[in-house]
Amino acid sequence: MLKSPYTRLPLWREQPDNIVGILHAKDLLRALNAADWRLDKLDVLKLSAPSWFVPDTTSLQDQLNEFLKRKSHFALVVDEYGEVMGLITLEDILEEIVGQIADEHDIDVPGVRPQPDGTVNVDGSVPIRDLNRHMDWSLPDDEATTIAGLVIHEAQTIPEPGQAFTFYGYRLEVLRRQRNKITALRIKSLNK
Repeated sequence: MLKSPYTRLPLWREQPDNIVGILHAKDLLRALNAADWRLDKLDVLKLSAPSWFVPDTTSLQDQLNEFLKRKSHFALVVDEYGEVMGLITLEDILEEIVGQIADEHDIDVPGVRPQPDGTVNVDGSVPIRDLNRHMDWSLPDDEATTIAGLVIHEAQTIPEPGQAFTFYGYRLEVLRRQRNKITALRIKSLNK
């Protein structure tokens, strides 16, 4: 928890898709203090809040209303099969409405590495939405969640390393692939 930049962490049992609760850093610190900082006296599951799952088809307006109604800032997003796709926060929604909200705890997006030549090396698992925010880009995220998913969707195939595609004003080159998964790309905005 200390190495995480987040204050709320999903807890899972046996496999990552089996989310059993949400642990807030403040709750953990209060409980540790009350237990004289002895980890053996803690049951993190009892400290956690219930998980809240929302469909990936929920509109921003509906999700904002639910956050306000529930007085919550955090939900897990699931697809039509109940698979966890990621998470959404109240801050995510507000940033979609008013633009980036910077604070002292914001960090760079893991897996996004701008290069001196103006290109950006990106892990395939990076969410398009995070990449767009971090780079001030406008890649579409309605057909895919990750940048690798977008390339596969647009290419209509799983590309080989070295293949490059140009769409939506960006050049995307596949750098690495493991089995059927694109693991690394190089992206150049053609608009700047």
